Amino acid sequence: MSSIGYLIKEGFKNLVHNRLMTLASIGVLISCLVLTGSAVMLTVNVSNIVDSVGDTNVTKVFLDDNLTKLEAVYKGKELLNVDNVSDVQFIDKDESIQAYREQLGEEVFANMSGDDNPLPYSYSVVMDDLSKYDETVAKIKEVQGIASVSSHREVAAKLTSLSSFITTMSLWIILALAVISLFIISNTIRMTMFSHRFEISIMKSVGATNAFVRVPFIIEGIVIGLVSAAVAILLLFILSDAIINSVQKILDFPYTRFKDVMWPIIGSFTLAGVLVGAIGSMVSIRRFLTHEGNEILGW
Repeated sequence: MSSIGYLIKEGFKNLVHNRLMTLASIGVLISCLVLTGSAVMLTVNVSNIVDSVGDTNVTKVFLDDNLTKLEAVYKGKELLNVDNVSDVQFIDKDESIQAYREQLGEEVFANMSGDDNPLPYSYSVVMDDLSKYDETVAKIKEVQGIASVSSHREVAAKLTSLSSFITTMSLWIILALAVISLFIISNTIRMTMFSHRFEISIMKSVGATNAFVRVPFIIEGIVIGLVSAAVAILLLFILSDAIINSVQKILDFPYTRFKDVMWPIIGSFTLAGVLVGAIGSMVSIRRFLTHEGNEILGW
């Protein structure tokens, strides 16, 4: 137990001894984690917006003119049975003509009512997955009594591609930031080891194993990771809510706030901090013990 206590104490002493490099590493890692968290929050919220727009991106299905109202109403059940159709809403001829009256003026459609109404019965159709838009429209057209379908294929394709693009870019950003974080921490630990090179040489000369030498530096890397994760979580909580509050005044969509995904992010950041700190330290220590230490001190 005394050895463990000594190694932990040495790890914290290293942090204080090289406080400028430690602060620099913490600052860079905080930036990386905040950017990573921002990429995740952006991906989640863009997905929410795409889903929300997708729900309002209603496809109009027009029925044959010769169908009676009762027959038109029953077509709704057939449309609802089509794969990927989540909801259908019947639109009566009178409702359609009234909408045109409100937009273009009463006098234009004054004589277009009852039997003189030229508009067909129609349905508003909502789909579950916009990526299957063309396939679903083809199936809708196969239903007997369907005259035409107003196509929003381009809108559906743009929404789907936007969501995919944001997700892909976020993954690349997270990967790039992880590599940068490993590089920064490994260099910090290498600087610490270099400043303690003579102490390490003495320890090895009296029989200290590489594992014994490694532990304080691994602890140093883990502490850097954990402190960075804690600060990054606090900053992300403050910044994400402030940004969402500002954007919501312009675009009113169902946004996901930090508190809604707080625990997964806290768990991920804590794990990332520990792993990045430990792996960055081990990479640096291994290189120092196998190459640089031998060259500098002739082990």
